[in-house]
Amino acid sequence: MRIEIRPFQDTDTNGIRDLILPIQNDEFSLPITWEEQPDLHDIAGYYRKDAGDFWVAASGDQIVGSVSLVDLGQQNSALRKMFVAADFRGGEYSVAANLLATLITHAQEKNLARIYLGTTYAFRAAHRFYEKHGFDLVAHEDLPENFAFMKVDARFYRLDLG
Repeated sequence: MRIEIRPFQDTDTNGIRDLILPIQNDEFSLPITWEEQPDLHDIAGYYRKDAGDFWVAASGDQIVGSVSLVDLGQQNSALRKMFVAADFRGGEYSVAANLLATLITHAQEKNLARIYLGTTYAFRAAHRFYEKHGFDLVAHEDLPENFAFMKVDARFYRLDLG
């Protein structure tokens, strides 16, 4: 099965919703609705500013993964909306690794120095994934002032691109 990593297109919006909400609500019982995520209603307007962007992993017409980068200024950026459908996780497809590699390559090409991210305590596999890929745990107070917190964020990471 071929998985394509590509920039988000407007026609992907429903696929993004169908990917992200079940992971948030059903897998991890996070009390967050589609309406509480206005960034996903205007992906181009929110994520495609300055050095930011949004990518999807597609298997045919199905969106099976997503990741985005927000430019925070001062060579800082934030990784957001990293999700992979359960059937596409792990080494067989390497969807998460390929999405992350795409994001890091883009950040390096845009001369960004750091990537920050916030996640929940519940996403333990994500913690291991980020740590395996060179992200270091950082304290809340060590984040850039303009880091946009999600209400479920409780654990934070940084990757230095130097």
